[in-house]
Amino acid sequence: MNRESYNAIAREWDAARSSLSRHETVFLEKLLADIPPPANILDLGCGTGRPIAGHLLERGFSVTGIDQAEALLSLARQRFPEGHWLQAEMEAFEPAGLHDAAIIWDSLFHISREKHEAILRKIIRCLRPGGRLMLTVGGSEHPAFTDTMYGETFFYDSLTPEQTVSVLQGLGALIDHAEFLNPPTTGRDKGRYGIVARVR
Repeated sequence: MNRESYNAIAREWDAARSSLSRHETVFLEKLLADIPPPANILDLGCGTGRPIAGHLLERGFSVTGIDQAEALLSLARQRFPEGHWLQAEMEAFEPAGLHDAAIIWDSLFHISREKHEAILRKIIRCLRPGGRLMLTVGGSEHPAFTDTMYGETFFYDSLTPEQTVSVLQGLGALIDHAEFLNPPTTGRDKGRYGIVARVR
């Protein structure tokens, strides 16, 4: 889902996502607490590798990036040849071995919400004890919808923040940090919520 739309805007997306936001910096520091390089990190919905995977690679971490859009992955491979870049849909991807941390940043809400628990379950299971997961979800209760970006149409759907926290806790994870990145408004913005969870 959204594969062709992201392929169509790869250059525009790459230019727009060149540096970490303030929230991303804070969340990455919480994710990486007590996880030193060269720990291996899984990045689901990695896009072009900028800015998150690139930041991790520069710090000496081993990164495996997963994305369904070939055009985004092509840019990631060109810019960060030291990373491991795999084309796959998040729903179908099966992690190999154990990882020290995982990231699902601004990508899970492009998938129908009924698939979220199964995705989170397999990612939690692929983390070592003490490993952490950093993710974003939508910030409010709303039906699935489409919106446009750079002239292309994208699908969005999400569990609420409370539902996502409940799912993670039901999978045995502890919530280390959670906050709104942008709260929902009464208008177009449905909000965005970030979570860092830790495997027991």
